[in-house]
Amino acid sequence: MAGIPAQRWLFHPVDKLTAQSLAEAVGISPILAQILLNRGLSSPAAVQQYLQPDPAHLPPPSQDFADLPLAVDLLDGAIRRQEPIAICGDYDADGMTSTALLLRALQDAPVHYRIPSRMTEGYGLNSRMVQELHREGVRLILTVDNGISAHEPIQLAKALGLTVIVTDHHDLPPQLPPADAILNPKQLPVSSPYRGMAGVGVAYLLAQALAERRGDGHLQRVALELFTVGTIADLAPLTGVNRLWVRQGLHLLPTSQVAGIRALLQVMGMQGSLEGLRPEWIGFGLGPRINAVGRIGRARMGIQLLTTDDPLQAEKLARRCERLNQVRQQMCGRIEAEALEQIAQQGRDLQQERVLTILGSPQQKWHKGVIGIVASRLAERFGCPVFIGSQSRQGEISGSARQGIPEFDVFQALEFCKDLFTKHGGHPAAGGFSLRAEDWPFF
Repeated sequence: MAGIPAQRWLFHPVDKLTAQSLAEAVGISPILAQILLNRGLSSPAAVQQYLQPDPAHLPPPSQDFADLPLAVDLLDGAIRRQEPIAICGDYDADGMTSTALLLRALQDAPVHYRIPSRMTEGYGLNSRMVQELHREGVRLILTVDNGISAHEPIQLAKALGLTVIVTDHHDLPPQLPPADAILNPKQLPVSSPYRGMAGVGVAYLLAQALAERRGDGHLQRVALELFTVGTIADLAPLTGVNRLWVRQGLHLLPTSQVAGIRALLQVMGMQGSLEGLRPEWIGFGLGPRINAVGRIGRARMGIQLLTTDDPLQAEKLARRCERLNQVRQQMCGRIEAEALEQIAQQGRDLQQERVLTILGSPQQKWHKGVIGIVASRLAERFGCPVFIGSQSRQGEISGSARQGIPEFDVFQALEFCKDLFTKHGGHPAAGGFSLRAEDWPFF
């Protein structure tokens, strides 16, 4: 077992006078004032807006998202004409909460959903899915938490006469797909309060705008609860609208109106016991249990959990999530131990190599649904970017990457190596990729 190596620490300079002045102006402790200074918040007004976001200061979503009115028009028209709509989601907690949120928002339409299999199809909308949906009579495809890089599948959908709306938050490719409408906060300036939203944040904005158009406000609380869980589980920054809405949502969750969330809290022994949940209780409690379904189970079960109104079914599904999460924990522990042993045997000098790449053998059977979690643990342990791969007996490698340090951009690193990949994507903090085993040494 490898020990924890020496880290390269960089300490932010302490400014006691400025911190004391800021603390007195805002009414906080000098330590908290110094932390906020370290985060670039130097004025009392900026600190107040950060700690207590004011909804009155938010620009209208349509002002920042140019395609939002068009997306609402397209959905509203499809609902009025009762045209079949397909939501194409993702198998992580962000993707499942996004899918569940929009399934509830579109319940007046003939709507269903598709989530690709993590094990057999990988991430995002694909051409086979588009062809199947077209044969089934779908007229509008709505992606959530994916789609911004699905150029070929969306081009196929347009050729087949389908309407396509993309809602995503991943980094923009060099060429945007030919969708009818695209909602992605990465298109916004860094200063926008909507910039840091996860996929569920974009779904929440779209659902809100559609409900306003149709005069339907009954899902407002449920949508906010799902937004809160998905945003924290996806590690989205708690700034801007995320901070404002998560703050509101945390107070709702102990008495959640979502049967599946209530059941999960009960399984965790936390239902109704708190005035408000802390973000880490979602990040390390609710989120992993929902994620476990998509990682080593079937995402359909997660969607059923978040959309059912039957308490008995919710309890049954929540207990299955709990069991899957326990299996996931065991898998992660084994893979991490084997990875650390491999690193120790290789004698890697990460202070010189800077980036850790590690590959499991076909015999080790590293589950590709959980290697991303192991990558996060290794990045935290070693303080460097981590790229980890799971190799199948057929010679195919599925990999996950984690940033490790803020100066490293995972998506740009993957783009630099894209000639080696059969598929890749992500954002600065994390990503995924696939390649042939013979190409790993070049990678």
